[in-house]
Amino acid sequence: MLSLILAAAFFVGIHVGIAGTRARDALTARFGEQPYLGLFSLASLAGMIWLTTAYAGAPYVATWGQLAALRPVVLPVVLLAFVLVVLGLTTPSPTVVGGEKALEAAEPATGIQRVTRHPFLWGVALWAAMHLVVNGNLRALVLFGSMLFLGLYGPPSIDAKRARRFGPAWERYAALTSNVPFVAIAQGRNTLRIDEIGWGRLALAGVVFAVVLLMHPILFGGNPLGFLAR
Repeated sequence: MLSLILAAAFFVGIHVGIAGTRARDALTARFGEQPYLGLFSLASLAGMIWLTTAYAGAPYVATWGQLAALRPVVLPVVLLAFVLVVLGLTTPSPTVVGGEKALEAAEPATGIQRVTRHPFLWGVALWAAMHLVVNGNLRALVLFGSMLFLGLYGPPSIDAKRARRFGPAWERYAALTSNVPFVAIAQGRNTLRIDEIGWGRLALAGVVFAVVLLMHPILFGGNPLGFLAR
């Protein structure tokens, strides 16, 4: 369990202590954007490998216990999480590395960006929250709790970093969008455009979700569909 705790501390620490702070600004100014991104990506990959292997080797210590009865509720929420993650990874965005040119466009916020500036991180947060609640053990609390924290901490951190770097261009984009999903639409600052989101992206999310769901017992153990056999 100690290894898992240290892995979680390392993974969270590099994101909280470096990625969204002025320390990142200083490092990129000193070494350049690309060298920094390369080193940080390697550190993140190493941290994720450490985290997952430590989780697999950690003992099972029950907390509130498995809440199998919630699985019919959890599944659609996790599907939504997959949709957000896939849309976040496949939609150009000023919030991701290399997507800054979108700030110069006449319409800087399109597709899922009209719903939230940070679809990927909201997807991670939903996925982590559901796994945290339904598993009910200490190692799940450490792993999924860490992911949930980063999913919620990341958006305001990225917003602050982008605001420092891009100034008025970011402010124009932020005025049209929201961190929390659907807030900008509810406030009349944007409109929902399903056609821009793309049916192909939605279909891809569904396929990825189905594959992971079916392979879950082999890849991760446990059967999310086990309640159907009862």
